[in-house]
Amino acid sequence: MRDPKLRGRGPHLPPLDQVVQYDVEPGYVVFTLPVPKRLRVVVGDETVADTTRALMLHESDHLPVYYFPLSDIRQDLLVPSGHRTECPFKGTAHYASIRVGDRVLENAFWHYPEPITQCPDISQYGSFYWNRVDHWYEEDEEVFVHARDPYRRLDCLHSRRRVQVVVGGEIVADATDNVFLFETGLPTRYYLPRSAVSRELLRLSPYETRCPYKGRAEYYHLDLGGRTHENLIWFYANPCREVLPIIDRLCFYNERVDEILVDGEPLARPQSRYAGDGGVRP
Repeated sequence: MRDPKLRGRGPHLPPLDQVVQYDVEPGYVVFTLPVPKRLRVVVGDETVADTTRALMLHESDHLPVYYFPLSDIRQDLLVPSGHRTECPFKGTAHYASIRVGDRVLENAFWHYPEPITQCPDISQYGSFYWNRVDHWYEEDEEVFVHARDPYRRLDCLHSRRRVQVVVGGEIVADATDNVFLFETGLPTRYYLPRSAVSRELLRLSPYETRCPYKGRAEYYHLDLGGRTHENLIWFYANPCREVLPIIDRLCFYNERVDEILVDGEPLARPQSRYAGDGGVRP
């Protein structure tokens, strides 16, 4: 059973207290939970997998992964490749490519026919690399990037606290009608009304990113004082319903502006993996 002092190695949830730990790595856990949603994987016009009996596999230090019953996967579209990888916590993974018409998606599918003893029995299940297939659906809604972690929470809260954004020594945004987005494991994001930023400073970028929890983000460059701050601001024109309060609002990278002030108090600059100047998801 999981040692209480090692609960930081995974979600702090009662089911974890029934999970057998790995002797070689104390605190490391792998466990599965049933998924009641209908899940589908689509390549071109073909549905490669379609199930209401999936498992979500949770593993320390990894994103959650959907595993489909082999009986709910189109075996006629799979071509065993002979490729193998070894995982000390699950066993030997066997791979197959997906063939749809003239397209071959190399090693897009894997499964563990003989998982090791301490791993849950996933021998009759398999999974797919998210970015090697065309579409994933939960029920009839498309999901992007990776499976949604049910233990990750997002709260969108309206706030009249004054938010000011400073770039290049100038206040470029100032508003008291804001939405604060609190997302597990990420810095608080401040979504401001469009009226808070001068239109003359904004230039639409061709760049976009996708988030499994919020949807498709579009970006603006900020042109200020002869300098272009690329992809500094993003917005969601059609966000997922769970975050509808942020629709069409503007958000700045906390990590890349001079500072953000809330009610006149400057915020500490967050340290996150999204501190670069492009190519990162908010």
